[in-house]
Amino acid sequence: MNKTIRRASVFALLLVLALLARATWVQFYEGQALADDKDNRRNMIAMYANPLGNIIVAGNAITGSARTESSSDLAYRRTYTDGTLYAAVTGYASQAYAPTQLEGIYANLLDGTDNGLKTVMDTVTGERAAPGNVVTTIDPAVQKAAYSALGDKKGAAVAIDPSTGKILAVVSTPSYDPSSLTGADTAGAAWKKLTADPDKPLTNRALRQPLPPGSTFKLVVAAAALESGLYSSVDEKTTSPSPYTLPGTVTPLRNESSSAPCTNASIRVALEYSCNTVFAKMAVDLGQDKVRAMAEKFGFNDDKLDVPVRAYPSVYPTNMNQSSTALTGIGQYDVTATPLQMAMVSAAIANEGKLVSPHMVSETTDSGGDVLKNYDDSATTRQIVSSRTAQQLQSAMQSVITDGTGTNARISGVTVGGKTGTAQHGVNNDQSPYAWFTAYGRSDSSGKQVAVAVLVEQSNAARSEISGNGLAAPVAKAMMEAALKH
Repeated sequence: MNKTIRRASVFALLLVLALLARATWVQFYEGQALADDKDNRRNMIAMYANPLGNIIVAGNAITGSARTESSSDLAYRRTYTDGTLYAAVTGYASQAYAPTQLEGIYANLLDGTDNGLKTVMDTVTGERAAPGNVVTTIDPAVQKAAYSALGDKKGAAVAIDPSTGKILAVVSTPSYDPSSLTGADTAGAAWKKLTADPDKPLTNRALRQPLPPGSTFKLVVAAAALESGLYSSVDEKTTSPSPYTLPGTVTPLRNESSSAPCTNASIRVALEYSCNTVFAKMAVDLGQDKVRAMAEKFGFNDDKLDVPVRAYPSVYPTNMNQSSTALTGIGQYDVTATPLQMAMVSAAIANEGKLVSPHMVSETTDSGGDVLKNYDDSATTRQIVSSRTAQQLQSAMQSVITDGTGTNARISGVTVGGKTGTAQHGVNNDQSPYAWFTAYGRSDSSGKQVAVAVLVEQSNAARSEISGNGLAAPVAKAMMEAALKH
């Protein structure tokens, strides 16, 4: 054979072998990656070829699927019932954007690709399984009460059953209609409008926007003082001058009311009147490490708090001087918290010092209703403070409602304990403050309990009228009534 022809033949053979090797590599090693690629249109077509599974509230589906126009290669699109009411729970499943909240976490379950859904026949045939469902812990009465009470205010609210950890309500306002983002043709305009809105309706303020908690954080400081033995009871007098000069400075810290009996006040009286001087001095006496340790027991600084949506961590800072530590005692400086976190504080206190892991999914099921995973049974319980400390704090929180700053949360036939908060906002406090309220309620007849936290970030109220009792407590009251009286 001619040498040139022989070399050309060998070269051609090598090219064929290289092509076969590459084809084999793609087929057996990269095939799955290519199939799973988010830009693979076939995945989107397959996902929306049939109706999705549903998210369930109190036995009713709050999601659905509807036929798209015949010209679309996506046969179905997601629909929502009371979408704005439940947006902070469901998130959205969109033909144009990545899914969020429960829609995102359980995307594989809801579209039938979760391996736990596959039958033997599905495995053999390679067919997509019938989609599963997500059963939430949300109580529609509590959800509606929170949403209605917040109204046109910018804020958020969370309710938890202290004994089970079930999240009964997650509300963030202003909200949005997830249905506006589901269709491939219409989602773009809706997305542009929502992301340009300065009120940020897509932000889940209940779980994912930590802000200074103000005086509601005094519950954590009081818990640290009682647990450490700094004070033996909520009725023991403290060593607390008023005004209190911040350590290392000449800056006096004063109380909201100069006539409040805050000098050397007990924890009970200091909570009733929300005495800044008492808790700032208490934080310094405890030291930042003890306050931080207690805050972290309640859930602060936890960057893996999944409910199952990943909540942003609430923060208690480190490496502070004493004047900064004093300010953390009143929920300022660099302390931040989500409404979820402050509801967890009240839930643990109400539950004799035990915190049950909060969760808003009760179980996942297959298309036939058989349970795949039960989250209620897998909830964990941690002892945060002793039962004695919890009972002491319950008593003091009840005094806030009967004799202190939380009178707007009183409910007939319900024992309510709470704490108001008004957190500074802006440079030199030049912005409207945040109004907070956290509480627990216990039915006097049934013993049923609920813990809540409410944040009003902005409202139409005059600055002088912004307070936890004035703006946030009525929302908390409506939620507790809905949870305990229906």
